[in-house]
Amino acid sequence: MMIMGFFLGTKGTGPYFEGWYFKHQNTRGQTLALIPAFHMDREGRRTASLQIISEDQVWWLEYPEAQLQVSQQPFQVQIGQSGFGGQGIELQIRQDGLSLCGSLRYGPFTALRSDIMGPFRLFAGMQCAHGIISMGHPLEGVLELNGEGLDFSGGTGYIETDRGRSFPGRYLWTQCLLDGPERSSLMLAIATIPLPVGGFTGCICSIFYNGEEYRLATYRGAKIEAWSSSGAVIRQGKYRLEAELRSERRQPLRAPVEGRMERTIHESLCAEVCYRFWHGDDLLFQYTAPNASFEYSSTE
Repeated sequence: MMIMGFFLGTKGTGPYFEGWYFKHQNTRGQTLALIPAFHMDREGRRTASLQIISEDQVWWLEYPEAQLQVSQQPFQVQIGQSGFGGQGIELQIRQDGLSLCGSLRYGPFTALRSDIMGPFRLFAGMQCAHGIISMGHPLEGVLELNGEGLDFSGGTGYIETDRGRSFPGRYLWTQCLLDGPERSSLMLAIATIPLPVGGFTGCICSIFYNGEEYRLATYRGAKIEAWSSSGAVIRQGKYRLEAELRSERRQPLRAPVEGRMERTIHESLCAEVCYRFWHGDDLLFQYTAPNASFEYSSTE
């Protein structure tokens, strides 16, 4: 299981960022995501941040480096009085216009057998690398957000991470929890990848469905047939995945540019996305997710 082995922390030089995306969804579809992060610019200025995303609002909190603590064994990120780890999260946040308190306990993680980046992880100088910590895990506990109780007991969580210097200039990312007899989920990312000489557009995708992982990726021969702000189609051999955005509620988030959190991107935490997954003429599943996460951003 990949947890924290990539954290550069204060020992390296900038620009650098690393963030962890914790998504929680309960049985009624209520969803909350939190992104603790560390960032360091070219001048060596180091800060930490926490972005909180609800279905209809976002908050940005910045902290001095001294209020960030990260341990690898066990996995734990502490920012201010809030902690994020492999066993769960504990939140104590009270600031103007925001009160978020409570704790959630995590059950066993659904980890991938190998790094989602494949051989791309060996590319020196990549501006951004992606990692999946858990495709899905059970939740127990209650959070209180500005006086509203959010009971996540019986719900499902998802955790991923990004690290590098900057987000790609153009990218698409979508993630959802799939209905089914077993805990199932999907993550798809497509991005333009600049290299010292040239570059390319690549994709990584993991579909964990009925206890089995389907991996579609450029390094396995996947082809991107279409991608835009309205969705994507990728094909790998006889497998074909379609992601069609049907409606969204975009909210602004901050993203890194050379270690500085100065780019504005937009994420829909609860978009309606229709996913179709084929093997030849056999439709393995079609699922319209009312609480899918979806981002498309382009600086081109």
